[in-house]
Amino acid sequence: MYALIALGYTMVYGIVRLINFAHGDVFMVGAFLAFYAVERFHLPLIAVFAVAAGGSALLAVVIEGVAYRPLRNAPKIAALITAIGVSLFLEYFTALHQIFGPNYYAFPRPFRVVSFEIGGITVTNIQGIILLATLVSLGALQYVIYRTKVGRGMRAVSHDFVTAGLMGVNVNAVISFTFGIGAALAGVGGVLYGIAYPQINTFMGVMPGLKAFIAAVLGGIGSVPGAVLGALIMGQSETMTTAYLSSTYRDGIAFVLLIAVLLWKPTGILGKTRTEKV
Repeated sequence: MYALIALGYTMVYGIVRLINFAHGDVFMVGAFLAFYAVERFHLPLIAVFAVAAGGSALLAVVIEGVAYRPLRNAPKIAALITAIGVSLFLEYFTALHQIFGPNYYAFPRPFRVVSFEIGGITVTNIQGIILLATLVSLGALQYVIYRTKVGRGMRAVSHDFVTAGLMGVNVNAVISFTFGIGAALAGVGGVLYGIAYPQINTFMGVMPGLKAFIAAVLGGIGSVPGAVLGALIMGQSETMTTAYLSSTYRDGIAFVLLIAVLLWKPTGILGKTRTEKV
């Protein structure tokens, strides 16, 4: 689950060097879109995923165009503060009764969750679906980045967006595409989260968003495989902490990992040191 969110963080950072703190709230909006698609319109599961992914991608593109694009050449702190502001706006605006409302909602499961045991470990079918969705997303992203024209544009913009623009790359379109595809994955994650933990509210994206960001840093922010690796380590650490210590420490272990990786290897496990000329 963290990996699907962390992929968006790491892609956006890799392109525009921005920590998009509103990304966790886009994940929340995707879960609510899926909720209404199932509860009110009774759409099939494939259509639910499409609605959540498409709606989340559209929201992210609008956020990028309205809030981030005007600050592209501003100091990084301005964009960072704006990202926090967008996050708070999404949380409290959607909490209005006219939008989603402040209450908790029971997410209707479109299929029955079945558990089975493998080697003494209990696994559910939804966990298998989440793992499969993450691996498929990773493979698809790797293909887009390294085998398509838009992926070549993404790598060029990541290296130097000014020079990429001079070479004919539509920088604004590439950045919007990056925001959109990352948000679409977060929307898919929102649907899976609702099915796995069938209770949603407008602040549900805060902690998963923070932990996914930490997972991206752990794996090497800017690295797509690193985001998945960091997320798997994060999830395993939380589970082991809950099993062998206490669930009280479950959230704290994430921030201990963040401090450790920043002290030990600030670039992350798969991250690379970037040299910048003066």
